[in-house]
Amino acid sequence: MESNFLELTKQALDLINIEGDVLEVVPFGGGLINATFLVRTKLEGGEERKYILQRINHYIFKEVEKLMDNYCRVCDYLKDIVAKNNGDIDRETITVVNAKDGRSFTQDSEGNYWRAIKFIPDTITYETISCEDDFYKAGKAFGNFQNMLADYNAELLYESIPNFHNTKERLKTFINAIKENKSGRKDKVVDEINFILERQEQASSLVDMLERGELPLRVTHNDTKISNVLLDKDTKEGICVIDLDTIMPGLSLYDFGDAIRSGATFAREDEEDLSKVFVDLGLFEAFTKGFIEGVDNGLTPKEIEMLPMGAKIITLEQGMRFLTDYLDGDLYYKTSYDDHNLVRTRTQLKLVKDLEDKWEEVNNIVKKYS
Repeated sequence: MESNFLELTKQALDLINIEGDVLEVVPFGGGLINATFLVRTKLEGGEERKYILQRINHYIFKEVEKLMDNYCRVCDYLKDIVAKNNGDIDRETITVVNAKDGRSFTQDSEGNYWRAIKFIPDTITYETISCEDDFYKAGKAFGNFQNMLADYNAELLYESIPNFHNTKERLKTFINAIKENKSGRKDKVVDEINFILERQEQASSLVDMLERGELPLRVTHNDTKISNVLLDKDTKEGICVIDLDTIMPGLSLYDFGDAIRSGATFAREDEEDLSKVFVDLGLFEAFTKGFIEGVDNGLTPKEIEMLPMGAKIITLEQGMRFLTDYLDGDLYYKTSYDDHNLVRTRTQLKLVKDLEDKWEEVNNIVKKYS
């Protein structure tokens, strides 16, 4: 099986306009959805080139052509913005390397989808938050990303994962999972079910505001963890936001909120000791300061005001998704033990409760920087 996979990787490289002879292909990064490789090549004169090669998971992303249309549209738009600001388009944005047939992706003999992008040298990424300054710089990078795309018409983009953050639909799916109780586990999670149902009106509040025109539809990243920011290896400043597969129309509040959910705590997503699970206000303030600085005037006053709600709702949604999967029998998320999704659920709900307990503080932090 491994030799066949290597052959498919070679097929993909043969179909893409990379420069030079391939010296090395090695697994790269810690992504869980796509298979990612670092490719080193050598030109005739001895100079080396580096590329990132990815096999796109077409079981999750079912319409790869539309996904890559989103990807390239946004990258091209960002290049124009960076150029107007006298920035470095090869360093501050992603550059897709086209296939030899002119498309932005290719397929191997077994129908797998592949793409290549230019490697951005002299950069680092962090998998976890180690200090407030790291999170401040990530916030500034994501805020700047949102600011650069503020005038982009989000309706031109394809919804790569339909209803990804549509909390109304997520809630319907959750309630249906309770009724069906496919796993027979419902009686074990009555408290968790009630916690979510007690907040179901709030869960839909941001979608309701979007539908009423109180919040604008934005181009959103939808995976705003710190590892998706490339930092300059010397200055440690954020220079490029990567991993654009989930870029699609959405709410800016969810990009802010998901970064807080995943980064404003030192606890693991599957931490069993709930005493370790809480929102660190220092981290919350660091990211918020960076995000608001980066976004500049790219968001409306109402969006800024609702940032804490974005953090609360996206965290509640993630808890709902984990619990839905637990009730369904662990069909979506990979689990390592029987109650893994339940443990994940409880960490998310604890973060929601902690945000509620610190509601005045987090809102004051947002006001401080807005």
